[in-house]
Amino acid sequence: MDFRSLFQFIPEVKAPEEKKLSFNVKLKWTLIVLAAFFILANVPLFGLSNNALERFKYLAIILGTDFGSIISLGIGPIVMASVILQLLTGSGIVNIDTTNPEGRKFFQGIQRILTFFFIIFEALIYVLMQGLQAAPGLAPLLIFQLILGGLAIFYMDDLTTKWGFGSGISLFIGAGVSWQLITGAFQFVDSTGKNCLLDFGNTACPGKVFVVIQSIVNQYPTELISALATLAVTVLIFLVVVWAQSLKVEVPLSYGRLRGYSVKWPLAFFYSSNIPVILTAALIVSIQVFGGILQNAAAPCTVVGGACVGLAKFASYFGWLGQFSNGQPISGLSFWMGSTNILDLIIRGGLLPVYLLQSLTHILFYVSLSTLFAIFWVKTSGMDAKTQAHKISSSGLQIAGFRQDERVLESILDRYILPLTVMGGIAIGLLASIANLMGALVSGTAILLVIMIFFQFYQNIVQQHQSDMNPAFRKFMAT
Repeated sequence: MDFRSLFQFIPEVKAPEEKKLSFNVKLKWTLIVLAAFFILANVPLFGLSNNALERFKYLAIILGTDFGSIISLGIGPIVMASVILQLLTGSGIVNIDTTNPEGRKFFQGIQRILTFFFIIFEALIYVLMQGLQAAPGLAPLLIFQLILGGLAIFYMDDLTTKWGFGSGISLFIGAGVSWQLITGAFQFVDSTGKNCLLDFGNTACPGKVFVVIQSIVNQYPTELISALATLAVTVLIFLVVVWAQSLKVEVPLSYGRLRGYSVKWPLAFFYSSNIPVILTAALIVSIQVFGGILQNAAAPCTVVGGACVGLAKFASYFGWLGQFSNGQPISGLSFWMGSTNILDLIIRGGLLPVYLLQSLTHILFYVSLSTLFAIFWVKTSGMDAKTQAHKISSSGLQIAGFRQDERVLESILDRYILPLTVMGGIAIGLLASIANLMGALVSGTAILLVIMIFFQFYQNIVQQHQSDMNPAFRKFMAT
C-alpha cells in the first residue's frame, strides 16, 4: 500500500503563498492560537464523572494541557508520533531520505498519520483505563470530545508553524509554564478556595513570595529557608540558561560576487534548540501518566481461578511501569526516570540514599535521551550539514579562503554541527535534570523550556522585525 495516496485525503493548514509573512500577520495568528489554547483549556469535558489524572497536574504543563478539559491529550500524540518515527528512521528500520523536499514531505505525511493514530489511541486509553472516567453511558461521547480536542491541538500547532512565530508545541508549553510560574510565586488562594490575604495570619498562602513573608512574620525558619531556596534556584536556573543561550560558534563567510564583504553564520551551542528536552520530558511524562492509568485500571481486579481477568489482567502486565501514591511514582521505571527535590529534602533533613540513586538514574535518562533526540532531530529537520551547505551556497555565500563548492561547505560545517549537536544534547539534558533535582517554582525542565522557548520567540520576532524594516536589505539578500 502506498501511503502517499492517503496524504491527499488528510486535511492540512494551507501554507502561505508568500515566502515571507509580515510581522503583523505572524503576530496576529500567534495571538489567535494562544487565545484559543487558553479557551479550550478551560472547556471541561461533558460527561466526565471522575478525573484520576488530576493527581498528575504537575506533569500537565509539559504536555501542554489541562487534564479534564477538552484538550486533555495535549501535545502527547504529536510528540509520541515524532519520537517513534525518528527512532524508526534513525535506526534504519524505515528508510526516508529527509535531505530532499520530497523525502521531507513524505516524512511529514507519515507523521500526520501516526499523530492521528495516537490521538485515537490515547483517547481510548484515557477513558477505557478510567484515567478520565465517563458517566454511565457517556464513554463514546467522552472519547469523541478527546479526539476533537487532540485534532484541535494538532491543527493549531500546524497553523502556528506555517503562519505564526515558532511552533505550536513550544507556544503551548510556554503558555502553560508561564501561567504556572506566576501562580507558583503569587498564588493567594489555597486548595480550599480561601483567600490567604484576607486572613494572612492563619491561612497559609501557596505562593512562595507570600510564604516568605508569612514565615518571617510567624517565625518559621524551615519554611522560610525552603521558600527562599525555591526562589533562588528559579533565578539561578534562569541566569544559567540565558548565559548558555548566548554561547555559539560563528563560521566566517564571504560573498563570492562582492569582494571584501563578509558575514558570520552563527551556530548556537544548543544547536537543536529545545526540541530534545521537550521530547525527553514528554516521553518520561507519558510513561508516568500511562503507568498511573494502568495502575488505576488494575485496581478493580476480578479474580477467576486465582488470577485477574479482563482489562485488569492486561494492565497487570505493565506493573513494571511503576506504582503511584498521590500522583508521585514510588516504584518501577516511572520512579527511576523521575526526580525528587533533593535540595528541599536536605533542608528538611529527609534525604535517603534511595533518592541519591534515583537522582543518578534521572540524570542518565535525561542526558542519553536528549542526546539521542538531538541527533535524530538535526538529521530529520533539515539542520544537517548537507542541507545547511545547500542553503548557504544558494545565498551566494562561501567559506572565506575556499572555493565555492557545496561539498567543501558540507565537510567544514560537519566539523561544527555534529559536535555541537552532541555536546548541546548532553548539556541541555544535564542542565534540565539537575534543575529538576534542585526544585523550583515549577519543575526545572519546565523553567528550562519556557526560557529557551521565549528566547527563541524573541529571536524570531527580532529577525522578522528587522526584515520588515529593511526591504532593501531583504532584496539584496534575495539576489
